[in-house]
Amino acid sequence: MKKFDKERLLLGLAAPVLAIVVAFLVTALVLAATGKEPFNAFGIMFDYGLKSDSQVYILNKGTTYYLAGLAVAIGFRMNLFNIGVDGQYRLAAFFAAAVGGALTLPGILQIPLIILTAMIVGAMWAGIAGVLKVTRGVSEVVSTIMLNAIATAIIGYLLQVGRLGHLDEAGTKISTDPLPESAHFFEFPTTPTPVWGFIVIAVIAGVAYWFTLSRTRFGYDLRTVGQSGSAAEASGVNVKKMVVTSMLISGAMAGLIGMPTLLNDSFEYSGDFPLGIGFTGIAIALLGRNHPIGIALGALLWAFLERGTGKLEFEGYDKEIVGVIQGVIVLCVVIAYEVVRRFGLKRQQRQVGEKLAAQARNSDQQEVSA
Repeated sequence: MKKFDKERLLLGLAAPVLAIVVAFLVTALVLAATGKEPFNAFGIMFDYGLKSDSQVYILNKGTTYYLAGLAVAIGFRMNLFNIGVDGQYRLAAFFAAAVGGALTLPGILQIPLIILTAMIVGAMWAGIAGVLKVTRGVSEVVSTIMLNAIATAIIGYLLQVGRLGHLDEAGTKISTDPLPESAHFFEFPTTPTPVWGFIVIAVIAGVAYWFTLSRTRFGYDLRTVGQSGSAAEASGVNVKKMVVTSMLISGAMAGLIGMPTLLNDSFEYSGDFPLGIGFTGIAIALLGRNHPIGIALGALLWAFLERGTGKLEFEGYDKEIVGVIQGVIVLCVVIAYEVVRRFGLKRQQRQVGEKLAAQARNSDQQEVSA
């Protein structure tokens, strides 16, 4: 048993190490092809990425990315591709900001109300795709893509003066009404900028994700449906109910994505609210293999790359190199995990074959002795 666990650990470490090594080699070749010196670029990235202000940036950005990865991973574990996380979190953040800006309550009531509003809106928006899938057979990929576009249109319509929009004093930006001081989330005082306190909520969300999937009957049913819907249905699991429930939970988690920015940074929703984080969550969920710790490492790595490669632009490197590096890493991770998985599967099959052959030989020897 100890030997098996050791091999499993080695195989688990082999995939990310192989992916990172190959990704850096491919990136080095890309940099060299553009006439840039690869090792100088890597040196700039690591030097800048390890500075104290960069570490704070990575933690804050990683918090948002981690929540996005969890939201996507919930769907992945059910074999659902919730590509609509981006629309769900933006719509959730918009209505949460509108509700928070319209009310002034004690912080102990105001903050939970804003967070709850975001989770409900996100869940309802994702739930539409779940209901369409189980009642009409509409692919969640198609429906969530369309819902992203509809969410953008709704926000654009409502974020106008005279509706839910508010024109700032300079007359240059339209946003929701600013959140009152009571709605500002706590921060960890660090130099030069503080670490957002919402990182605590992200950790709690990760623990809840792990506990639900690993230690509850619901989590077991969810994983079973993800592996084989027909087998799960034969064992008495209501597959349609699980699909809708999973989409609701995924949407509720998506509703949390915009909260670090809203409650710790911008304190309002405007046109410059972060976009595309839902799609980043897909890459991070793949990087982390849908495991909460893996997703955390993937989120921090993504934030580190974003910070480090951003510095390259000031050093004369093409800004597109950021997308190249991130895309290469995702591709290498997917390939590396698949290679390692197949190697591990073949190794287990060979070990089983060797044990069966040994048992057959022992049986033959016993018969001869008898």
